[in-house]
Amino acid sequence: MSYSLYEPKLLEGAYIPQIAAYYYKQWDGFEMKFHKHNRVEVMYVISGTCRVDTESQSFHMKKGDFILIDADVSHKLHVDRGSPCRMLNVEFHFAEEDSAAPSIKGMAEGNLAVAQLLALRVPYVLLRENGDIYSTLKNLIHEMDAKTSDNQLMISLLLSQLIIRIASLAVEVAANEAHEPNEYVSKLIRYIHQNYDRDIRVKDMAGAVNLHPGYVHRIFKAYTGRTVTEFLTSYRIEKAQMLLTHTDILVVEISDYVGINSSQYFSTLFKKITGKTPQEFRNPR
Repeated sequence: MSYSLYEPKLLEGAYIPQIAAYYYKQWDGFEMKFHKHNRVEVMYVISGTCRVDTESQSFHMKKGDFILIDADVSHKLHVDRGSPCRMLNVEFHFAEEDSAAPSIKGMAEGNLAVAQLLALRVPYVLLRENGDIYSTLKNLIHEMDAKTSDNQLMISLLLSQLIIRIASLAVEVAANEAHEPNEYVSKLIRYIHQNYDRDIRVKDMAGAVNLHPGYVHRIFKAYTGRTVTEFLTSYRIEKAQMLLTHTDILVVEISDYVGINSSQYFSTLFKKITGKTPQEFRNPR
């Protein structure tokens, strides 16, 4: 039986993590469709670069990066043609059985990082090799390939070691990322300040900070109280007010200076926000 890594039942009995599948694979010019499965997956980049997409975020990965993806989380892989990427994938699930192998409950009780990881309940987390992960993965695969009758405990111990080491990294990253959304929003606002005079699209802003457009929408609204469009429009009108007050630029040309390609639409927006037309603002009675 398989469960999410965060299934509460796993902490109630002797559920042993078990390898379900593992493989090396080099891709070149590959586009995987969105899919999900009922196993936890670790995707490790041995060489090259790739992109892993979830429904809300994109992760650009290079050598030494790996991602932990929970069961039943939709994701896909993209590899550019001419830029091959070699990966090692390991998938594991949990089975309740009487065994000398460490259970997920035992790991959580004996290791703080594992307990903290289970409390995070994050569907995926991108991590960076710290010198231990790949060697543990290779040792685990070596034991799996040996297929001897007396190495099952070693396989379980190595898988437990992998989970504990991943947990330590994931908890550390989660602590750092608690502050990152605010940093991303600061970068997005700086992008608006530097590009408000052009046609700005959320996908362009997202690309500038390597985030999924959907995630940009969410964190921007959460931290500013306004949507990206509302913030951009307000900033453009603020700049228009400055130009109307301190320059002699023709009113009909102001819209082009603030990135609005229709002077009529600009006038409508300006009056909606300020209560005056651009001409009334420049020449108050």
